[in-house]
Amino acid sequence: MKQKLYTSIGLMSGTSMDGVDISIIKSDGQYQFYNILDEYFEYDVDLQEELIKLRNIVLNQNDLLKNSKELEDLERKITVFHAEKIKNILLEYKNEIDLIGFHGQTIFHDPQKKITKQLGDGKMLSQLLKKKVVYDFRQNDIENGGQGAPLTPIFHYVLSKIINEKFKTGFPIGFINIGGITNLTITKSISNKLGDSITAFDIGPGNCLIDDWVRTNSNKKFDEDGNISKAGKIDQLITNQIIDNFTIDSYSKSLDVKDFDNSFARGLSFENGCSTITNFTGYLIAKGIENTGTNNKINYLISGGGRKNIALIDFIKENLNNKNNYILENIDKYGFNGDYIESQAFGYLAIRSFLNLPISFPNTTGCKEPTLCGRLVKNF
Repeated sequence: MKQKLYTSIGLMSGTSMDGVDISIIKSDGQYQFYNILDEYFEYDVDLQEELIKLRNIVLNQNDLLKNSKELEDLERKITVFHAEKIKNILLEYKNEIDLIGFHGQTIFHDPQKKITKQLGDGKMLSQLLKKKVVYDFRQNDIENGGQGAPLTPIFHYVLSKIINEKFKTGFPIGFINIGGITNLTITKSISNKLGDSITAFDIGPGNCLIDDWVRTNSNKKFDEDGNISKAGKIDQLITNQIIDNFTIDSYSKSLDVKDFDNSFARGLSFENGCSTITNFTGYLIAKGIENTGTNNKINYLISGGGRKNIALIDFIKENLNNKNNYILENIDKYGFNGDYIESQAFGYLAIRSFLNLPISFPNTTGCKEPTLCGRLVKNF
């Protein structure tokens, strides 16, 4: 018997802080999933600069308090931006929307102190759009001993079922999302025991070091297709030094852009610095992939903006040991747009939250037990 399908809008504004991905999906919150629409809306220059500036100065709990007025003003701007773009979409999409999954813009994340701050006022968004909104997805997981990330693995689990049925890929199936940070999910099988079927963790930086270098040293926002990196040469001496002096000791903790620093590339030319940083990023991602510890051959389906950086993908492959064990492919090859996996995921997570179904699990975030995440608000 098929469960009721809900229509949900998923919103995702990632650590690159460049704009908002918006998806409309239908799902029962379990195995049925249908994508209806995906659109991207770029932040204007002033809003992006304001976001990056505040993220860079909010380094601890005291900074959150010290900059509370600025954060409150910025949260209002972010919420209004989301509302305006959704209104534009709803002028064309006339069908009923049951829920909105509002991730918000992460400004600070410290699970050890049980603090996570995503800018985005769910109550205001509900009032502006006259829709039910699910927001604040990470706090419950943190309160339950988890890292608050990654939250998308349960959605990857659903995609793995769809992909296996359509393409007969078999299991395990891996997912790698390269956004500002890179996270990895492995679906071992389709089982009613979700906690045993999926494993996930953050594995390294994604675009954050590269984007910061490009923005700081040029008028560009990112390295399109990896062309800047490909024009440069890796400084091997600096690369060896940073690899010797920097390691990710444990993959049990979530990662933040503030955990990484590209100052090691100072003094290099623009192109050589970009190439060296991209290679280092690829090295860390490769080591994270190898950390899965499996000897099975795995297809990893890559999503996020980083999948388009050809130089980065090449460096990941070059830095992998036992290269034959890992096949890296764009998820687009399997009928899903890799730019919108996370916005689709938060539409799906909103439905699960509404239905009181768990979103995070001990093997995905480190929480003590399967955890219900998100706060539902109806402010109209």
